Amino acid sequence: MDYAGVNACVITQEYIDGNQDAYLLKVRKAYPERFRICSLYEEKDWFLLDGVDGVKICAGRLKDPDVKKLLPVFQKVEQAGKFISIDLANGDTQTEDMEYIIEKCPSLRIAIGHFGMVTTDGWQKQIALAKHKNVYIESGGLTWLFHKEFYPYPSAVDAVLEARDICGMEKLMWGSDYPRTMTDITYIMAVRFIKESEKLTEEEKKAFLGENAVRFYGFQRLPEMKEIPNMLERD
Repeated sequence: MDYAGVNACVITQEYIDGNQDAYLLKVRKAYPERFRICSLYEEKDWFLLDGVDGVKICAGRLKDPDVKKLLPVFQKVEQAGKFISIDLANGDTQTEDMEYIIEKCPSLRIAIGHFGMVTTDGWQKQIALAKHKNVYIESGGLTWLFHKEFYPYPSAVDAVLEARDICGMEKLMWGSDYPRTMTDITYIMAVRFIKESEKLTEEEKKAFLGENAVRFYGFQRLPEMKEIPNMLERD
């Protein structure tokens, strides 16, 4: 993070890694200003709320895809003042369910993951959920979804612009999907393709790369990052 110039990080989870709640609590304790963490919802009666900032729901992998049935989970997270990070099934499969949840939980902060699975049909319906006040879109996995195109991912930038036109740039948050993407690109590259784009204004880049996330996740007192040169750049 330091080397890439990233001063804050939000860690979500996935079923394929197994439950990482205990490890992430240690991370949060060691770096309370720089990390926000999610516990993993696993279709059980109990899930962790104490000590975490939010709860991750892998909705596209639920045994029962009817998200409406998880209303008590969403309500509990809302009452605790925490956020939901959710990856939906491809396209608009679960967007109607989410409209129902959003109506029932008007003060719940919700981050829709994987940029709405932007390379699948109907992804714009997921982005449109961010027209609601407390719903945002995060772009973890954006470079992975456009992997065949590769750096500097012009179609990914175009997708950001299309999403901006749907819900506003103030609702879009950068994400890296790191460390999964480390076999393809560096962490710095995941940031740089946005910084170097000529299609986004400087104000849009600032909003997308940090300002929106600071507002949504409640980061405070973030350190200023000093550039760390690599071995080829040192005197």
